[in-house]
Amino acid sequence: MPRPSRFHIDLEALTHNFNELSRLAGSRRKMAVVKANAYGHGAVACAQRLEAFVDAFAVAITEEAIELREAGINSPVLVLQGPHSAEDVSAIARYKLWPAISNYHQLKWCHKLTHNLDQVWLKVDTGMHRLGFDINEVAETQAKLHNLGVKNITLMSHLADAEDVNSMLTQRQTSRWSDLLGITTGTVEIDQGASFSNSASTIGAVSPPESWVRLGYSLYGGSLISLPPELTLKPVMNFTSEVAAIRWIESGETVGYGGRWVAKRRSRIATIPVGYGDGYPRAAADGTPIGTPYGTVPLAGKVSMDMITADVTDMPDIEFGTKVTLWGDTPSMDEVATYCGTIGYELCTRITERTPRSFSR
Repeated sequence: MPRPSRFHIDLEALTHNFNELSRLAGSRRKMAVVKANAYGHGAVACAQRLEAFVDAFAVAITEEAIELREAGINSPVLVLQGPHSAEDVSAIARYKLWPAISNYHQLKWCHKLTHNLDQVWLKVDTGMHRLGFDINEVAETQAKLHNLGVKNITLMSHLADAEDVNSMLTQRQTSRWSDLLGITTGTVEIDQGASFSNSASTIGAVSPPESWVRLGYSLYGGSLISLPPELTLKPVMNFTSEVAAIRWIESGETVGYGGRWVAKRRSRIATIPVGYGDGYPRAAADGTPIGTPYGTVPLAGKVSMDMITADVTDMPDIEFGTKVTLWGDTPSMDEVATYCGTIGYELCTRITERTPRSFSR
């Protein structure tokens, strides 16, 4: 019999989340971000499920976009990092992708193939200071692209602190964005194409002037900000396994590498066949919740490559074969991430291929 550890991907929950986020996005066009294998959920399966609903997809790199095209995805696909070489531009043109251009090197590579590029997204640095043209360079760069034959140009930027609507950084970026779009000068029309919002700013109602929203992490049921009462998101990924062993240990005995967890009483310990070799974080602290049919139980001891241990002393009904949830409905991915000192984004994108995914449609 195979090991019972599994990632269950609920594609119906994915559709539900898209519909919920679409309500908040209103009339803005919707782009589903499926980079990093759809945040670990399976890019092809997720894109196939969403293609009938979205206006476009976004990935990080050209290779991810080609995978979608070769799987039969025909919707527009934006390559967020744009080309990394002249050869990349050729592939982008051949597969009819949308490149995001953020520097003059990329602009130079695109020079000979612009007539084959249906649409170019122009990345603007409003304060993230990672990628993008300076605001003062945008008009000149737009003009160069138009002169090269690019008819459709969409401006885009990225919020550095989207989870905090009221932060000085968010306010500074949105102010620069509004100035760029000509709210005060009238030099650039929003209808030409503009995109600033990600999942968090859509949920938090930052509402910058734009015609596109880019929906990512929250499509999969996660959120780094509190959800408004009218919004319900469902976890798309449920990471489950089963108890593989049960043992009693005496007070004062330790569990796991380094003896980090010490029994304060006679304790019942469950072993679960999953570890950091599957993507369950080694950084998980003692007490990280693990779901069972009888309630949550605490992680007890350091995470091993292939196994974790939990204190089930207070759950006498837990036995060999009892199903457990590492993250999903309870506990949530974001809750587990908090115990690991990270964010849910990292948990779902670092899962490994040795643990199978099953898809429910």
